Amino acid sequence: MKFLRAFAVLLVLPLAAVPSSFAWGSKGHSMINHLAAESLPESVPAFLRTPAAIDEITYLGPEPDRWRSPAEPELVAAQAPDHFIDMELADLLGTLPRERYQYIAALYAYGLTHPKLASEMQPDRVGFQPYITEEVWERLKSAMRDYRQLSAAHQDTAPVEAAILFYTGWLGHYVGDGSQPLHTTIEYNGWTGPNPNGYTTDHQIHWQFESQFVDAAISESDVQPLMTALHPIGDEWTDYLAYLHHTNSLVEQVYQLDKVHDFDGTGTAESRHFTAERLAAGASMLRDLIVAAWVKSAEPVPEWHHAETKPGTSAATK
Repeated sequence: MKFLRAFAVLLVLPLAAVPSSFAWGSKGHSMINHLAAESLPESVPAFLRTPAAIDEITYLGPEPDRWRSPAEPELVAAQAPDHFIDMELADLLGTLPRERYQYIAALYAYGLTHPKLASEMQPDRVGFQPYITEEVWERLKSAMRDYRQLSAAHQDTAPVEAAILFYTGWLGHYVGDGSQPLHTTIEYNGWTGPNPNGYTTDHQIHWQFESQFVDAAISESDVQPLMTALHPIGDEWTDYLAYLHHTNSLVEQVYQLDKVHDFDGTGTAESRHFTAERLAAGASMLRDLIVAAWVKSAEPVPEWHHAETKPGTSAATK
């Protein structure tokens, strides 16, 4: 059983470093954002589909990885866990809470009742991948709602259009991270613990797969035909978690391809197809989430009651 294997690994191994690899590298993230932006349907505002907008969204694909310079160590420390989630650990909580701070509390509570796993259940070790994705998506939806209101009032929409483009590009980075299997697992950069299949334990597989191999072997013409048709998003949180779980189910396939050196050079037809499909999955999910943000931005905003604010907190600051 997967969870039992993960539990055993965590009990017998020393602590590993928090993942520091950049999912997909600049080329992969740019491809994901570019393909998603190019495939947006006519139902979204026209400004999102202009060549300038597509270029902006493409440029922003690698943006959060530009925030990893040692010149800004506090920023690096704060946002590094946003790029991954170890699903083997997160799933120990059962149904994940939707809010970041509820999740943090649940991880600490689990550690208190399972002290042998307490060190591994630290939030910055398990990761926040679905949380940053949800939070940026909600920023995008909010900005799109403002765009609707300004458009209806025949007011200037240029400032909010700029915000929408930034949120769209920013969102794309994390959706892209979520399509990379090694960003969803404790086995993120070399197999740990029991290893009956003889997978690599070297700390090279992550970068080789997502960056060196993509740079050498994958082009947009490989990825675009593998994108899925537009799929309406129901509940974005539930749908995105299902996306992450599917990505996580492919972890061993990455190690199997690596074992036979299929990520060396330009690889093989199998490794190229596998990698292109993962990039296509990221582009397809990003497109679907952008469309969902636009559709859901038209929904009525729930009435807000001042009585719901925290005692002693000004409603204006909530």
